[in-house]
Amino acid sequence: MDMNKSDSQAETNAPAPRIDQMKLQMLNQQIRDNQNLSLAVLGGAVAALVGAAVWAGVTVATNWQIGFMAIGIGFLVGYVVRRTGQGVDQSFGIVGAVLSLAGCVIGNYLTVCAQIADFESVEFFDVLMAVDIQMAIDLMIKSFDFMDLMFYGLAAYYGYKNSFRTMTEGELGSIVR
Repeated sequence: MDMNKSDSQAETNAPAPRIDQMKLQMLNQQIRDNQNLSLAVLGGAVAALVGAAVWAGVTVATNWQIGFMAIGIGFLVGYVVRRTGQGVDQSFGIVGAVLSLAGCVIGNYLTVCAQIADFESVEFFDVLMAVDIQMAIDLMIKSFDFMDLMFYGLAAYYGYKNSFRTMTEGELGSIVR
C-alpha cells in the first residue's frame, strides 16, 4: 500500500477546522486595543530618516543613484511601522506609505545637497542650512526623473503593504474549535 496515498486520504477525510466566531471577535478587539498609531508614526519617521540618510550616503559614495534604495526604504518603514504600531487598521498602511514616500524625497534632497557641497567645496551642513524652501523645491524639480516616480510609487506600495500586523500561529490556533 502506498503510504503517501493513505496519508493524503486521511487528510482529506479530516473535518476542516472551524473558527469560533466569538473567540475571533475577542481576539480582533484585543489586537485593536493594543494598536499604537503614535508609536508607529514615530518609529516610521525615524526609519524614513535613517533610510533617507543611507540612500543619500550610498548615492554620494558611488556617484550613482540607485532607485532600488527607494524600495528598501519602503520595506524598512513598513517593517518598523508594523513592529512599533502593531496595527491592523488602514491608517497604519497609510502611515507606512506616506513616510516611505517622505523618506525617498528626503533621500533625494540630501543627495542633491551633498552633490552641491561637493561641487562647491563647502560643508554639507552649510548647504543644508543655506537652502530655503523655494530653492529646495526648485532643486528637487530640476533633479526629478520619471524613474523617480516609479521607485517612489514602489516605495509607497511596500511601505503600505508591510505596515500591517498579522496574526501569529498561536493566535490563529486559539480561535479554532
